[in-house]
Amino acid sequence: MHGIVENWPAEAEAVEPHEGPAFMQAELAPNRSLPNPAFTALMIAIAAISFTSGVLFITIGAWPVTPFFGLDAFLVWLAFKISYRDGRAREWVTVNARDIEVVRQHPTGHRRRYRLPTAWVKLRLIDPDEHHAQLALTAHGRSLVLASFLSPPERGEFARALGAAIDKARAPFSPQQEPGGALRPEA
Repeated sequence: MHGIVENWPAEAEAVEPHEGPAFMQAELAPNRSLPNPAFTALMIAIAAISFTSGVLFITIGAWPVTPFFGLDAFLVWLAFKISYRDGRAREWVTVNARDIEVVRQHPTGHRRRYRLPTAWVKLRLIDPDEHHAQLALTAHGRSLVLASFLSPPERGEFARALGAAIDKARAPFSPQQEPGGALRPEA
């Protein structure tokens, strides 16, 4: 496995927004497959099973086992709470002709902003079919890893969309404009 180490510095302060069009505005969020009502039902079922099993063990004289049923229910609840907290993470990706802006929100609510030059950035997808796949933007010897919480197929799909947006952002805005920025004379 050859992974990328993220070393792109976060922005210290916000930069004036680009006046041109945005070629991509995406919000990425981790998947959470169990909605809150189902979580409540699952916890009720686990509590009922643990309580029933605890009563059964008390009746047969194995009372020292009973606290472990409560511990099991607590650990399942704790694991789900941690999972739901981690589900609050977000990444917003905006691509325009000047730069690619990534705003990353951690589960705690803390946000970091990253800005990469569209003209120089290179998109890399490492081990796309593996669980440890990485999607990274690199420029000037530095890297920023994106979408680490997505599944490998979702990461690949996002990489294709992001690559297309970067290609569009690099294309000239107008057919009347030459690569150097000068306007072509109209015929």
